[in-house]
Amino acid sequence: MMDGGHPISRLGRFAQGVRVLDLSWFLPGPLASLLLADMGAEVRKIEPPSGDPMRELGPRDVAGTPVFHAAVNAGKTVLRMDLKRPEGHAAFLDLVRGADVLIEGFRPGVMARLGADWATLRAVNPRLIYCSISGYGAAGPLAQAAGHDNNYLATAGVMHRNGEGTPAFLDPPVADGTGALFAALAILGALLARGRDGQGCHIDLGLADAPMPLQLFQVAAHGATGHVPQPGETYLNGGAAYYRTYRCADGGHVTLGAIEPKFWRAFCLAAGRPDWVARQVDPLPQSALTAEVQEVLGRFTCDEAVARFGPADCCFSAVLDLGEAVASPHHEARRLVRRRADGALQTLFPAWVDGVPPSARPPMREADAQAAIPHAGAAD
Repeated sequence: MMDGGHPISRLGRFAQGVRVLDLSWFLPGPLASLLLADMGAEVRKIEPPSGDPMRELGPRDVAGTPVFHAAVNAGKTVLRMDLKRPEGHAAFLDLVRGADVLIEGFRPGVMARLGADWATLRAVNPRLIYCSISGYGAAGPLAQAAGHDNNYLATAGVMHRNGEGTPAFLDPPVADGTGALFAALAILGALLARGRDGQGCHIDLGLADAPMPLQLFQVAAHGATGHVPQPGETYLNGGAAYYRTYRCADGGHVTLGAIEPKFWRAFCLAAGRPDWVARQVDPLPQSALTAEVQEVLGRFTCDEAVARFGPADCCFSAVLDLGEAVASPHHEARRLVRRRADGALQTLFPAWVDGVPPSARPPMREADAQAAIPHAGAAD
């Protein structure tokens, strides 16, 4: 079988045979189940009769389809079920009996009120891996607090030291995306463990916790010295001349990532400023050196700067907008951002397996809930 001129990737067999029920909304949970679907899992997205609120967020395509919802649920089967009604709850439990994984993304206590908490479902299916994704986890003083990505980054200490003048967060949402990745990773690990002991488990993942492992260097340094990193103080947040963004003469931007001395030396020589080489170790923030580098790079257009410094092999790149990035030779060659036959532009699982890129995701499918339940309609 071929997909756009390539064999079907082995990636789609990594989780083949795994049955996932996803009750979550918006991004983190659905992204976690999307990654599992990319690896071959069968994902059934359970939505209330009114649908996932993500259907009302973001743009729509020419056919009126909500783009965000369709993108994060591609390859899944969507079933509408009312768990508050006895018949809906009974039908849901039938699905749970045959499931391997359940993902939910509500505040702690909501699933218990629906009669679908871990204790209840474990009695139905002891092998079930139950992953709860919430803002602040199931226990702690903020367990019932509302939040979004900016709140999680603020709570994790990330936002404070980023941004120039005002604390900043990023697009795409870092905590949501990282939380989805950790959820998928934990689920796969739980499946491995279940293969040894036959037991399911409950995974409690707080999105405000997800950025913390990304800060292992900063946390370790704080533990050792007691120092709290400030904006513009570290090489990662604008304090170093060798690792930051610069404006070009045409208004475009380039970014330099010459952390290793060999790359910094190559940049300095390409700039005709060998006197800068020894200044890489200047104390942070390197404001004076940064101003000098900006003065030199500001003489070039973006294309001119890339033409001059790119061949120097000094970790130098143009800052592309999204359209430029999607159309770039790198992403064209990697085939990880592709347009499906129906016109949907997809960003795929970012890994080739055995020399083959991932296959395009099929569209989301809406199905009748009763038809999806084992033995639905069969005589007692």
